[in-house]
Amino acid sequence: MKAHSSRVPGKNFRDFCGKPLFRWILDTLLEVEEIDQVIINTDAREILAENGLMESERVQIRDRKPEICGDDVSMNLVLADDIANVPADIYLMTHTTNPLMSADTIRKALAAFQEAKETGKADSLFTVDKVQTRFYRADCSPVNHDPDNLIPTQELEPWFEENSNLYLFTAESFAKTRARIGTKPTMFEGPYFESVDIDTPEDWDFAVVAARFQQEQAKGDNA
Repeated sequence: MKAHSSRVPGKNFRDFCGKPLFRWILDTLLEVEEIDQVIINTDAREILAENGLMESERVQIRDRKPEICGDDVSMNLVLADDIANVPADIYLMTHTTNPLMSADTIRKALAAFQEAKETGKADSLFTVDKVQTRFYRADCSPVNHDPDNLIPTQELEPWFEENSNLYLFTAESFAKTRARIGTKPTMFEGPYFESVDIDTPEDWDFAVVAARFQQEQAKGDNA
Protein backbone atom coordinates (compact mmCIF):
# COMPACT_ATOMS: atom_id res chain seq x y z
CA MET A 1 0.00 0.00 0.00
CA LYS A 2 1.82 3.08 -1.26
CA ALA A 3 1.46 6.58 0.13
CA HIS A 4 1.95 8.01 -3.34
CA SER A 5 -0.23 7.47 -6.39
CA SER A 6 0.59 9.17 -9.67
CA ARG A 7 -2.74 9.05 -11.49
CA VAL A 8 -5.22 9.26 -8.59
CA PRO A 9 -3.42 11.23 -5.85
CA GLY A 10 -3.76 9.69 -2.39
CA LYS A 11 -6.25 7.14 -3.65
CA ASN A 12 -5.47 4.43 -1.08
CA PHE A 13 -6.58 6.74 1.75
CA ARG A 14 -9.18 8.83 -0.06
CA ASP A 15 -12.78 8.54 1.08
CA PHE A 16 -14.58 5.96 -1.02
CA CYS A 17 -18.33 5.80 -0.36
CA GLY A 18 -18.02 6.40 3.36
CA LYS A 19 -14.64 5.02 4.38
CA PRO A 20 -11.00 5.14 3.20
CA LEU A 21 -10.43 3.06 0.09
CA PHE A 22 -7.98 0.70 1.85
CA ARG A 23 -10.62 -0.25 4.43
CA TRP A 24 -12.84 -1.88 1.81
CA ILE A 25 -10.53 -4.75 0.88
CA LEU A 26 -9.08 -4.93 4.41
CA ASP A 27 -12.53 -5.40 5.95
CA THR A 28 -13.33 -8.02 3.31
CA LEU A 29 -10.13 -9.97 4.00
CA LEU A 30 -10.82 -9.92 7.74
CA GLU A 31 -14.27 -11.34 7.02
CA VAL A 32 -12.69 -14.48 5.53
CA GLU A 33 -12.05 -16.87 8.43
CA GLU A 34 -9.63 -18.94 6.35
CA ILE A 35 -7.17 -16.02 6.29
CA ASP A 36 -5.01 -16.19 9.40
CA GLN A 37 -3.18 -12.90 8.99
CA VAL A 38 -3.28 -9.84 6.75
CA ILE A 39 0.10 -8.31 5.94
CA ILE A 40 0.17 -4.68 4.81
CA ASN A 41 3.46 -3.84 3.11
CA THR A 42 3.57 -0.05 3.07
CA ASP A 43 5.55 3.16 3.16
CA ALA A 44 2.61 4.90 4.83
CA ARG A 45 2.40 3.59 8.40
CA GLU A 46 1.76 7.11 9.73
CA ILE A 47 -1.07 7.73 7.27
CA LEU A 48 -2.66 4.42 8.24
CA ALA A 49 -2.47 5.45 11.90
CA GLU A 50 -4.11 8.78 11.04
CA ASN A 51 -6.93 6.74 9.52
CA GLY A 52 -7.32 4.67 12.67
CA LEU A 53 -5.46 1.52 11.61
CA MET A 54 -2.99 -0.04 13.99
CA GLU A 55 -1.52 -3.52 14.15
CA SER A 56 -3.64 -6.24 15.73
CA GLU A 57 -3.66 -10.01 16.13
CA ARG A 58 -4.67 -10.47 12.50
CA VAL A 59 -3.17 -7.34 10.92
CA GLN A 60 0.59 -6.85 10.60
CA ILE A 61 2.03 -3.67 9.10
CA ARG A 62 5.44 -4.08 7.44
CA ASP A 63 7.44 -0.98 6.59
CA ARG A 64 8.48 -1.15 2.94
CA LYS A 65 12.23 -0.98 2.47
CA PRO A 66 13.44 2.17 0.67
CA GLU A 67 15.03 0.12 -2.11
CA ILE A 68 11.65 -1.38 -3.08
CA CYS A 69 9.65 1.85 -2.91
CA GLY A 70 8.55 3.77 -5.98
CA ASP A 71 6.16 3.56 -8.92
CA ASP A 72 8.61 1.64 -11.10
CA VAL A 73 9.37 -1.14 -8.62
CA SER A 74 8.00 -4.56 -9.54
CA MET A 75 5.42 -5.89 -7.11
CA ASN A 76 7.25 -9.22 -7.26
CA LEU A 77 10.16 -7.60 -5.39
CA VAL A 78 7.78 -6.50 -2.65
CA LEU A 79 6.29 -9.99 -2.48
CA ALA A 80 9.75 -11.55 -2.30
CA ASP A 81 10.50 -9.43 0.77
CA ASP A 82 7.25 -10.48 2.44
CA ILE A 83 7.78 -14.16 1.67
CA ALA A 84 11.30 -14.02 3.10
CA ASN A 85 10.00 -12.56 6.35
CA VAL A 86 6.50 -13.98 6.79
CA PRO A 87 6.25 -17.78 6.45
CA ALA A 88 2.91 -19.20 5.26
CA ASP A 89 1.43 -22.29 3.62
CA ILE A 90 -0.42 -20.16 1.05
CA TYR A 91 0.01 -16.52 0.13
CA LEU A 92 -2.92 -14.42 -1.08
CA MET A 93 -2.09 -11.14 -2.74
CA THR A 94 -4.55 -8.39 -3.54
CA HIS A 95 -4.63 -4.59 -3.74
CA THR A 96 -6.36 -1.73 -1.97
CA THR A 97 -7.60 -0.76 -5.43
CA ASN A 98 -9.98 -3.75 -5.59
CA PRO A 99 -12.73 -2.49 -3.27
CA LEU A 100 -15.63 -4.51 -4.68
CA MET A 101 -14.23 -8.03 -4.39
CA SER A 102 -16.37 -10.02 -1.97
CA ALA A 103 -15.47 -12.40 0.83
CA ASP A 104 -17.48 -15.10 -0.96
CA THR A 105 -15.33 -14.76 -4.10
CA ILE A 106 -12.15 -14.98 -2.01
CA ARG A 107 -13.40 -18.13 -0.28
CA LYS A 108 -14.27 -19.75 -3.60
CA ALA A 109 -10.87 -18.88 -5.07
CA LEU A 110 -9.11 -20.32 -2.02
CA ALA A 111 -11.13 -23.53 -2.25
CA ALA A 112 -10.41 -23.83 -5.99
CA PHE A 113 -6.70 -23.31 -5.45
CA GLN A 114 -6.44 -25.75 -2.56
CA GLU A 115 -8.16 -28.44 -4.64
CA ALA A 116 -5.96 -27.73 -7.68
CA LYS A 117 -2.81 -27.76 -5.55
CA GLU A 118 -3.68 -30.98 -3.75
CA THR A 119 -4.42 -32.78 -7.03
CA GLY A 120 -1.28 -31.44 -8.71
CA LYS A 121 -3.22 -29.45 -11.30
CA ALA A 122 -1.80 -26.05 -10.38
CA ASP A 123 0.84 -24.34 -8.27
CA SER A 124 -0.73 -20.87 -8.36
CA LEU A 125 -3.98 -19.09 -9.20
CA PHE A 126 -4.90 -15.68 -10.57
CA THR A 127 -8.25 -14.05 -11.28
CA VAL A 128 -9.42 -13.18 -14.76
CA ASP A 129 -12.30 -11.69 -16.72
CA LYS A 130 -13.59 -13.65 -19.69
CA VAL A 131 -13.80 -11.52 -22.83
CA GLN A 132 -15.71 -12.47 -25.97
CA THR A 133 -15.65 -9.52 -28.32
CA ARG A 134 -14.05 -8.49 -31.60
CA PHE A 135 -10.51 -7.13 -31.31
CA TYR A 136 -8.55 -5.09 -33.85
CA ARG A 137 -4.94 -3.99 -34.14
CA ALA A 138 -3.94 -0.35 -34.52
CA ASP A 139 -3.94 -0.75 -38.31
CA CYS A 140 -7.58 -1.97 -38.19
CA SER A 141 -6.67 -5.57 -39.04
CA PRO A 142 -8.79 -8.10 -37.13
CA VAL A 143 -7.19 -10.09 -34.32
CA ASN A 144 -9.62 -12.82 -33.36
CA HIS A 145 -12.37 -12.87 -35.99
CA ASP A 146 -13.09 -12.83 -39.70
CA PRO A 147 -14.93 -9.63 -40.78
CA ASP A 148 -16.18 -11.46 -43.86
CA ASN A 149 -17.77 -14.16 -41.75
CA LEU A 150 -19.37 -12.48 -38.76
CA ILE A 151 -20.48 -14.89 -36.08
CA PRO A 152 -22.22 -14.00 -32.79
CA THR A 153 -19.71 -12.74 -30.25
CA GLN A 154 -20.77 -15.47 -27.81
CA GLU A 155 -19.41 -18.00 -30.30
CA LEU A 156 -15.98 -16.37 -30.51
CA GLU A 157 -13.08 -18.08 -28.79
CA PRO A 158 -13.01 -16.66 -25.25
CA TRP A 159 -9.98 -14.68 -24.18
CA PHE A 160 -9.09 -14.15 -20.53
CA GLU A 161 -7.82 -10.88 -19.11
CA GLU A 162 -5.73 -10.87 -15.94
CA ASN A 163 -7.64 -8.41 -13.74
CA SER A 164 -5.13 -8.01 -10.89
CA ASN A 165 -7.77 -8.71 -8.25
CA LEU A 166 -6.32 -11.74 -6.51
CA TYR A 167 -3.31 -14.07 -6.68
CA LEU A 168 -2.73 -17.29 -4.73
CA PHE A 169 0.63 -19.01 -4.61
CA THR A 170 3.15 -20.72 -2.33
CA ALA A 171 6.73 -19.96 -1.41
CA GLU A 172 7.75 -22.91 -3.59
CA SER A 173 5.90 -21.71 -6.67
CA PHE A 174 7.22 -18.17 -6.18
CA ALA A 175 10.79 -19.45 -5.95
CA LYS A 176 10.54 -21.09 -9.38
CA THR A 177 9.52 -17.95 -11.27
CA ARG A 178 10.30 -15.15 -8.79
CA ALA A 179 6.74 -14.08 -9.50
CA ARG A 180 3.23 -14.46 -8.10
CA ILE A 181 2.22 -16.61 -11.08
CA GLY A 182 4.03 -19.94 -10.97
CA THR A 183 5.01 -22.43 -13.66
CA LYS A 184 1.66 -24.21 -13.57
CA PRO A 185 -1.06 -21.63 -12.89
CA THR A 186 -4.80 -21.89 -13.03
CA MET A 187 -7.26 -19.11 -13.76
CA PHE A 188 -10.28 -18.19 -11.64
CA GLU A 189 -13.16 -16.23 -13.12
CA GLY A 190 -14.98 -14.26 -10.46
CA PRO A 191 -18.02 -12.02 -10.84
CA TYR A 192 -17.27 -9.36 -13.44
CA PHE A 193 -18.99 -6.73 -11.32
CA GLU A 194 -16.37 -7.20 -8.59
CA SER A 195 -13.32 -7.02 -10.82
CA VAL A 196 -12.89 -3.25 -11.10
CA ASP A 197 -9.29 -2.20 -10.40
CA ILE A 198 -8.86 1.50 -9.67
CA ASP A 199 -5.93 2.78 -11.68
CA THR A 200 -7.25 5.99 -13.26
CA PRO A 201 -9.73 8.75 -12.34
CA GLU A 202 -12.22 7.09 -14.69
CA ASP A 203 -11.81 3.79 -12.84
CA TRP A 204 -12.49 5.61 -9.57
CA ASP A 205 -15.72 7.16 -10.88
CA PHE A 206 -16.92 3.81 -12.23
CA ALA A 207 -16.10 2.06 -8.95
CA VAL A 208 -18.04 4.68 -6.96
CA VAL A 209 -21.12 4.09 -9.11
CA ALA A 210 -20.75 0.32 -8.73
CA ALA A 211 -20.25 0.53 -4.97
CA ARG A 212 -23.31 2.74 -4.53
CA PHE A 213 -25.34 0.31 -6.59
CA GLN A 214 -24.19 -2.52 -4.33
CA GLN A 215 -25.09 -0.50 -1.24
CA GLU A 216 -28.58 0.21 -2.56
CA GLN A 217 -29.06 -3.45 -3.39
CA ALA A 218 -27.98 -4.43 0.13
CA LYS A 219 -30.47 -1.98 1.62
CA GLY A 220 -33.24 -3.52 -0.49
CA ASP A 221 -32.28 -7.03 0.57
CA ASN A 222 -32.36 -6.04 4.25
CA ALA A 223 -35.62 -4.08 4.01
